[in-house]
Order: sequence, then structure tokens, then C-alpha cells
Amino acid sequence: MAFTRNPSDGEPKIYGEYLLNAQGEDVVAGIRTPHSLDKLKQDMPEAYQQFIDTCRTLEKHYMDMQDIEFTIEKNKLYMLQTRNGKRTASAAMRIAVDMVHEEVISKTQALQRVEPAQLEQLMHWRIDPAAKMNYIARGLPASPGAASGKVVFDADKAQEMAQKGEKVLLVRPETTPDDIHGIVAAEGILTSRGGMTSHAAVVARGMGKPCVCGCDDLRIDLGRGFFYVDEKKYPEGEILSIDGTTGQVILGEAPLIEPQFTDQFYELLGWADDIRRLKVRANADTPGDARRAVELGAQGIGLCRTEHMFMAAERIPVVQEMILSADLEKREAALEKLLPMQQEDFKGILKEMSGFPVTIRLLDPPLHEFLPDREELLLEVDRLQREGGDSDLLQEKETILQKVQSLSEYNPMLGHRGCRLGLVYPEIYRMQVRAIFLAAFELLDEGIAPEQLQPEVMIPLVGHREEMDRMKKLVEETIEELFKENNRELPYLVGTMIELPRACLVADQLAQSASFFSFGTNDLTQTTLGYSRDDSEGKFLPFYIQQKVLKTNPFAEIDLEGVGRLVEIAIEKGRSTRPELKIGICGEHGGDPVSINFFNEAGLDYVSCSPYRVPIARLSAARAVLL
Repeated sequence: MAFTRNPSDGEPKIYGEYLLNAQGEDVVAGIRTPHSLDKLKQDMPEAYQQFIDTCRTLEKHYMDMQDIEFTIEKNKLYMLQTRNGKRTASAAMRIAVDMVHEEVISKTQALQRVEPAQLEQLMHWRIDPAAKMNYIARGLPASPGAASGKVVFDADKAQEMAQKGEKVLLVRPETTPDDIHGIVAAEGILTSRGGMTSHAAVVARGMGKPCVCGCDDLRIDLGRGFFYVDEKKYPEGEILSIDGTTGQVILGEAPLIEPQFTDQFYELLGWADDIRRLKVRANADTPGDARRAVELGAQGIGLCRTEHMFMAAERIPVVQEMILSADLEKREAALEKLLPMQQEDFKGILKEMSGFPVTIRLLDPPLHEFLPDREELLLEVDRLQREGGDSDLLQEKETILQKVQSLSEYNPMLGHRGCRLGLVYPEIYRMQVRAIFLAAFELLDEGIAPEQLQPEVMIPLVGHREEMDRMKKLVEETIEELFKENNRELPYLVGTMIELPRACLVADQLAQSASFFSFGTNDLTQTTLGYSRDDSEGKFLPFYIQQKVLKTNPFAEIDLEGVGRLVEIAIEKGRSTRPELKIGICGEHGGDPVSINFFNEAGLDYVSCSPYRVPIARLSAARAVLL
């Protein structure tokens, strides 16, 4: 048996083995130890040379690496079978590029030879396929890559252990914005609830960390410090490994293979860039994310989530002070403390993305997400009341609890968030807009040209023309005040995130105010299908897909008949009012190859995805043109 190239790394050298006085079954069954083909050259030099020549002929004819079975009888060569050979992701990349240089195939053929899923394998740490694993559970493959570490249930503890040099896995029923610092510290994230667009999944993908969500086999007892799988009890601190590409959970530390970007990787993506029509941006919330996105070929930021900037340990108290303020004066005083913090973040991001557009979404989540968990507060207040200790601390906790209860909603995803927050608390949005443009002014002072700074302010969750008009007026008045105060100007856009069915249906009205649309397909899928993105993937969606009620997970691959049709309606209506309307997509579908085919055909200007999916999007956008 032989391959015309090495199927593991793509080296252009014939790779295989043989046995004398044997049949093919003896080679593959492992009964005897075969010899390398190099030895055949010594045993039967004429037959060997004829075999080498035939291999070259077959590869040239089929224009691909061949997997060949052959036999030699009485010194005569017989070719029994040939087919295109299976190969690893790294081998596929090298073989495709080498064959272009050898003038066997064209660049467009090379792009069609490497699947986006193969490219994704090269982007992250992965488990050594040769190793034997003790698989104990399986969840949803929420963010690709692999990691090992000690199980830790608490974000603060994860951060503390990581600072001491220990590798940890953050294991939670589900994560919230309060857990950001723990996610940053952890090697990977494992949750027993949630789906492919849950908080843990979205944040992990953005950071390039492996994540397995919705692992129903996992039962976590936070109070006692244990977790259970199939009734077997494990303590916090147990070492686990996760494979975010397959969803597998493994007992013990798995051997990992480090990602490597070869010259062929960059060359192939360069060819993709020459062909694709869609631009590719990144979803990035920090200067570090922005820098990594540029390194991976991003042409701007399609979504900067400002709420993630509030979650640093030193900022949360100030955010909570703002939320707990009894009146406007106190709230604005707290916002003044937050302004320089946001300004610093925006400056770093705009600097890293100099020359590229940066779409910044104003605060989107409901305010209660920045406050302590209601159940934990109830327990703490009850404990303080029973112990009769520090009365000031008790009063403080009771005040916070009252605010949490007043902000609590039965369905927060459809509640007081997005532009609704900006309309009721316009001072929050004003502060954020000031921070964006004051950051830009600092960069102007440092010598960056105005045209190199391209901030795009995005209003979230708009469904009515009046919402868009009022929010745009607030943003533009704030910007114009800053321009006058600082005696300078720079170009900017104000647009909206399209994530509600109504927004799609009245897109012609919204486009009269909005200079750009960006489809938030996570929420648009949720609100169109009536599926909770946090619950459905762990409950009925696997059953639906298994029973073929649905062909695919609509949160991973866009629902063409429903969500896709609304996207088409919004594009048609929006551009009927504003022909030059810039339109992109910043939901998780922005990194999905099948969805990218649709977005290319629908006429979007760009897709935006997490930094580590940018190369996949670049390749997929090129392949979409070649369909």
C-alpha cells in the first residue's frame, strides 16, 4: 500500500509499506510487520522504479494525492486500486499549495481542495489522535480547540489559581458576565447548560478558548464542591480535558498538539483574498483581540461589545454604583468615573484597527446582568440577618437585593435592553459616545490621520423608526458638541443592529436614519423561530436534528427559509431607501461556511466573526464565489 505523498504532513515523497510473500490483508491486518518502500528499492529495483513512475502518472492524471494498492508477481508490477487519498488538515493545505507550484492544479482548484473545517483544525490546540482517552461525557462543541486543567467552579478562584501558574478549567452550570475574569484565566470552559450561542460559547469563541456547553451528563454541586457524571462523584480539583471541536469531556490530562501556521497557510489565504467579494471583519472587544484579528487578516471590527469592557474587577463596583444611583446626578457622577476607562479601551482598539472601520455597539444587555446573582444575595442577606452581625453590610446587601429584584425580568432577552435602555437612560449612551470620540481625538493628537479612524456607532435592538431617529439624534448631538468643544472633526457613521423580525419588515423606514445595517443573527434567529438560544440546544434541538424535524442547528447554520428570507427582505427594503447602505452580519453565522455562501449571494458587504474564525471566513468567502 502506498500514498503518493505523506498523508500526515503532505511531504511530496511516496509513503507506504509492503511485505514479501504476502497478500494485502497481511499488510493491513497487523499480523506481520511490513517494510518501508525504501527497502523495495533494494529488493526489486526495476519493479520499484516502474512503481514510482506509475505513481507519478496516476497523480498527474487524477491531479490529487493517490492512495494506491499494488502487488508484484514474478517481478512484474500490477496496480490493483487507486483513489484520492485521505489526509490530515495540515497535509491538505501543503498538498494543495505544492500542486499549484508544480502546475498540476490552479489556485482556484487549490481553494476548493481545502475545506474550511480543515482550516479550523489548524487554528487551535487539538488532542493527539494517537492517544487513548477516557471519555466520560459529551456536550455541545461550542468553541473549537482542546484544553486540560483542574476543575474550578468559581471565577474568582480560577483567576487566583491561574495567577499562581496552575492550569484550570472553569466548570459552571452556565456563565454570566460576572465570570469574565474566570474565563480569561481558564484554559477552557465547560457548562452543564446553555447552547452554541450562550454567554460561555460566544465569549470563549471570541477569546479563542475551547468550550463545551450543554453537557447534560454533568451535574454540578457548587455548595459541596463536587460534580457527578453517571452518578460517579468527582471532587473540584479533578483534572479534566475538553475537546471543543467534538464536545467530548475526558478524564485526566490529554496530550495536546500545538497549532502551527505554515507558509502554505498564509499563501492559500492570500489566494482566497484575491478572489472573494465579501470583506471579513472580526468581533473584538479589547485591543488584544483587535491586534490578533489584524494578524489573522481581519479588515476591521464588525462588532465591539462595550458591555464586556465593564466586567473587569476594578470596574464592576463603579458600574454597580451607576446602576444603584438613586437619581440622575449620582448616576452621571458614576458615569464620569467610567468614561476614562472606556476611553482607554476605545483608544487601544481604534489604534490597532487604524485604517479599518470599527463598529461599536452601545450598551446592549439589561442592567441586572452587572449586579450580583439574586439567589446568592438572598442567601447572604438571610445569613447576615440570622447572625446579627455588621448592620451596615446588611443594609448595603439589602439595598442591592431590592435593586436586583426591581430590575429582574421574566424574559430579559426581550426586556429592558438595547436601545430601550438608551431611551430610558440616555446618559449611559452619551457617556459611551463621548468616550469613543475623545479616544479618537487622542489618536489624532498622536499623529493618526482623521481618515484612518473610522468609528461606526451601532444602536442595538431597534424595531421602530422612532427608536432609530431618537437614538441617532442623541448620538449625533453628542458628537457635534465634542467637535465644537475640540475644534476638530472626523468621519463617522451611525447605524443599527438588525435582530428583530419587525426591523427586517420596516428596514426601508430604518434606513432613512441608519447609515448601515448589521444583522445580529443570534437574536434574529431566536426571535424569528421562538427558540431560546440559551435553552433549546440543551433540550429539544438535538432531538429535532436527530429525528430530522430540522436539518441543522439554526444557531450554527442560518435558517434559510425563515431567518434568511427576513435578511433578504431587509436588504431589499433598506437599499430601496438608501442604495449605498452598508450591510454586514456580526452574529455567530458570520463564521459559518454554509451561511457565508448565503450572505455572499444575498449581497452583503462583509461578514464579521470571532478573530479565530477570520481565516475560515476568508476561505469560505472565496469558495462562495467559486460555487
